[in-house]
Amino acid sequence: MSRVRKSGGYRELRTFQCATLIYDATYWFCEKYCDKYSRMIDQMVQAARSGRQNIAEGSRAAATSSHTELRLVNVARASLEELLLDYEDFLRHRRQSLWGKDDPEARAVRRVASDHQSEWSDLTDQQRAMLYAGWLEHDDPFVRANALICLIHQTNYLLDQQIAALEKQFVEQGGYSELLAAKRLKHRSERSDQADGSSFPPCPQCGKPMVLRMAKTGQNAGKQFLGCSGYPDCKGVTNL
Repeated sequence: MSRVRKSGGYRELRTFQCATLIYDATYWFCEKYCDKYSRMIDQMVQAARSGRQNIAEGSRAAATSSHTELRLVNVARASLEELLLDYEDFLRHRRQSLWGKDDPEARAVRRVASDHQSEWSDLTDQQRAMLYAGWLEHDDPFVRANALICLIHQTNYLLDQQIAALEKQFVEQGGYSELLAAKRLKHRSERSDQADGSSFPPCPQCGKPMVLRMAKTGQNAGKQFLGCSGYPDCKGVTNL
């Protein structure tokens, strides 16, 4: 029997792919530019990791809980917002400029995804990282930080869309419990249709409709069988 709700498949989500890129780049950024004794490293890396891992966990949880899926995707969104502030703080504390929305470098970073739209899903994580290597592997940490801020903004926008779609799905289709109940009612309805003989073959003896019966005595007591609806005039039976 097919699952009531699909789950998994998070590796194909654009949000997960972008969050992976951000997580890897943040790990390398902190390793190179942050004081190894600073709590900032742990906080930034954990925020980046949370953004990625909660998307995956939410996708898996979709099988049994729409509410859990929504909650975890919102946690991912909040974690990336925290990371965004960390990068902004890194620039501000060092009196470095934040790229404006229309800055040529910011526009170039944002354009990468659209320029590779058709092939994006077929690329590996390493290949996607290479598309941004000019910024994410730059010797200037402020270029790296600004580029990551652009990527986080893009990913947060995609997460907002994902959350809106999940909320719409929940409103229109209900949660897991409601879907499970609906499937159970459908199953019972199908069994009821079978019980009234609409899908059973005719009696092999007289041709009248067969109905579902249960043996009350004998060696087959408790077992179901098909009996002629013309009983007792016709005693035709068929084993299930």
